[in-house]
Amino acid sequence: VRGRRMQQVASRDHPFYEELKALAASSQARRKAGRTLLDGVHLCQSWLDLRGAPGHCVVSDGALHHPEVAGIVARCESLRAHVTVLPDALFGALSQVEHGVHLLFLVDTPSPVQPHSLTVSSVLLDGVQDPGNVGSILRSAGAAGITQVFCSAGTAFCWSPKVLRAAMGAHFVLEIFENADLGALIDNSKLPVLAMSGYAKQKLYEVDLTGPVAWLLGHEGQGVAIELMERATHQVVIPHAGQVESLNVAAAAAICFFEQLRQRAA
Repeated sequence: VRGRRMQQVASRDHPFYEELKALAASSQARRKAGRTLLDGVHLCQSWLDLRGAPGHCVVSDGALHHPEVAGIVARCESLRAHVTVLPDALFGALSQVEHGVHLLFLVDTPSPVQPHSLTVSSVLLDGVQDPGNVGSILRSAGAAGITQVFCSAGTAFCWSPKVLRAAMGAHFVLEIFENADLGALIDNSKLPVLAMSGYAKQKLYEVDLTGPVAWLLGHEGQGVAIELMERATHQVVIPHAGQVESLNVAAAAAICFFEQLRQRAA
């Protein structure tokens, strides 16, 4: 027997469905509403495990018969979250997951209070524009035990569908700060700030990473802005062989984070 908090929506003109369509289609709508959609079983399961009940669980008629989805819906009901069932045809216009199971969570976008200084290992993203890169960086940061990520105004919106998919749930173990003033954070930092640059003289493996540090990563083409680079404690390069000019920013980030993890473990 389903709980009283489950409802059926079958009309395209229903206000709730129109809200879902707007959030699914536009990062600007997500920013304005302060709400976001988590699309697919993995993200929804991760949210439940790490953050608890969603604001709203949305599922298609067909997906209710999927054992994993049925379990998630039952957990949502036990946590007194609202559950809405849509016809498969209506749900299809909301999801961007190809061949995925029709399940969405509607959640309030987390907006933690931004600290004035850097005191724990963190990542500063200066104009990293590709959503896949941003998501991969978040995923690596979460896996390496980093807890805070600060994004400049020019960085891809972290709660967009592509970033969420690429990060695979890392959002939920991180504090993410959008529109951050990176210059002020660097100036007030209690930690060494390491700016990654292909032109730096100091090699990554020569830097002491046994304590907390802040990693400063820049735009895919232009790198870290000069005014931020000059304010960093260190300018660091990842040495590499061969004729390739440089590493992708997400790959470089992963190497840095896990070199820090390696040194701390040693």
